[in-house]
Amino acid sequence: MNILLLGSGGREHAIAASIAKSAKCSKLFIAPGNAGTSACGTNVDLKVDDFEGIGKFVLEHDVKMVVVGPEAPLVAGIADYFANDDRLQNIAMIGPSAQGAQLEGSKDFAKMFMQRMGIPTAEYKTFTKETLKDGLKFLSTLQPPYVLKADGLAAGKGVLILDKLKDAKDSLKEMLEGAKFGDASSRVVIEQYLSGVELSVFVLTDGKHYKILPSAKDYKRIGEGDTGLNTGGMGSVSPVVFADKAFMHKVEHRIVQPTVRGLHKEGIDYKGFIFLGLMAVRGEDGTLDPYVIEYNVRMGDPETESVFPRIKSDVVDLFVSTWNGTLNNVQLDIDERSAACVMLTAEGYPESYRKGDTISGLDDISKSIVFHAGTKLSPSGNIVTNGGRVLCVTTLSDNLPSALLHSLQAAESIKWKGRYYRHDIGQDLLKMSIER
Repeated sequence: MNILLLGSGGREHAIAASIAKSAKCSKLFIAPGNAGTSACGTNVDLKVDDFEGIGKFVLEHDVKMVVVGPEAPLVAGIADYFANDDRLQNIAMIGPSAQGAQLEGSKDFAKMFMQRMGIPTAEYKTFTKETLKDGLKFLSTLQPPYVLKADGLAAGKGVLILDKLKDAKDSLKEMLEGAKFGDASSRVVIEQYLSGVELSVFVLTDGKHYKILPSAKDYKRIGEGDTGLNTGGMGSVSPVVFADKAFMHKVEHRIVQPTVRGLHKEGIDYKGFIFLGLMAVRGEDGTLDPYVIEYNVRMGDPETESVFPRIKSDVVDLFVSTWNGTLNNVQLDIDERSAACVMLTAEGYPESYRKGDTISGLDDISKSIVFHAGTKLSPSGNIVTNGGRVLCVTTLSDNLPSALLHSLQAAESIKWKGRYYRHDIGQDLLKMSIER
């Protein structure tokens, strides 16, 4: 079948590489794609929010499946657009309805859903500009650090964790009165701070059945030792050492099952990925308990770059079963090896950065996989930088230390002016493994 994948980042390159391996994929189109995805299929000059253009392309090129990479078109209702068009409603759409996408599109919606379903999460309250005074009073009842979340999509920048009460109150005013994150912060969720270790767990669901994909841990801060500004992600590893059978049993029974059951119970059309952003908190009995920090309605980035290479099953088979509601009838096979990815960024990222620098050293990589994120082909045919996060180097190996070593060696051999990457990805998990 002909398949259209929407998106242009490292996540989409990793997904495209897996789709391209399937014997069931006749042609793969990526819109808009990047310099790397062009090796997996045909890049198409379409914007992910141009639903009319996407629909027209699907019909003209006999596309039978659309896989949505980023969250914005899902929240905007691309699944509903297809479902409400007689010509498009039979196209397999891998991504939830707009209502389902509110799990990511609205922090308040997600929190209320978790509360209804009895899913463990931090205590919270939601405030608007009209209830700002109540929000300031609520902050005074909490202990630091203070967690403020813009209700809507804010490109991964809408969560603030602040140590001082004054800073928290000032930030709440900036978010609600000053529209710090635009419409996304017209409502702000203030929640209890949970102390523990973060990880991500990914679920593919047909709305009734589900498959749990490999766990992963990403690294958000720009600086070594998790310091500096937040980014879209500087690297990831999979699996996570402490996410053993006992912990994952808790995740499945306390979070995954009530989430999928709740979506079905409330009549929410959901065929696609659920990203569980979790905090592993040490319980009174000394074991780790999972709490949901956030839902996302797509795969994470850069977690996809370490999770998808470990999926041995035909992903198109998984997607077809997702659309048909028969996900329970397919086998999910996972590579037992460890994966580690290191993100290479442009100088200045996550603030202002330069584009158009020529990248060298890509042909020298043999033991690792290079996923493109912010790249494009120049008129002269060179691969040049075209974003803040530029490339992601992933290695599969028998153990995490080996995977990390090879990814770091590959990262060092790739060059452009001002290229930057973190050298300490995964080191916390290595230390944790030794302590265990």
